[in-house]
Amino acid sequence: MQNFLYLEGAYLILGAIILLITVFVGTRPFMEKGAWKRGLLWVSLVIAVMVGLHYKITTNRMEAVKTAFENGKTIICESRMQRKVAQSVYIDKENDWSLKDDNFISPNYVRPFFAARCIVK
Repeated sequence: MQNFLYLEGAYLILGAIILLITVFVGTRPFMEKGAWKRGLLWVSLVIAVMVGLHYKITTNRMEAVKTAFENGKTIICESRMQRKVAQSVYIDKENDWSLKDDNFISPNYVRPFFAARCIVK
């Protein structure tokens, strides 16, 4: 739960904007009375379910990646430093990579990789 705002912050902001749009449209004169309440209820329910499912799927993938790394499997992470040539970095315990909290770190590499942005090979 400690990573919830970090993982879902952008989606929560987008959800809030969508809720504001729902209220704005629901309060227009051409809408029937009370439409904004029903719209707000259903839209917030859909957003809550979608954000909750995304969080659950992401944390499950993170746990699978961390478990696979501890078991010696290769992990593939997205490299945002080089967009044209090597877009992926292969992470192995054998190559001096270690897991600190939710980040893969190596003394041979400049930046850490967050486990949520990685998959098992």
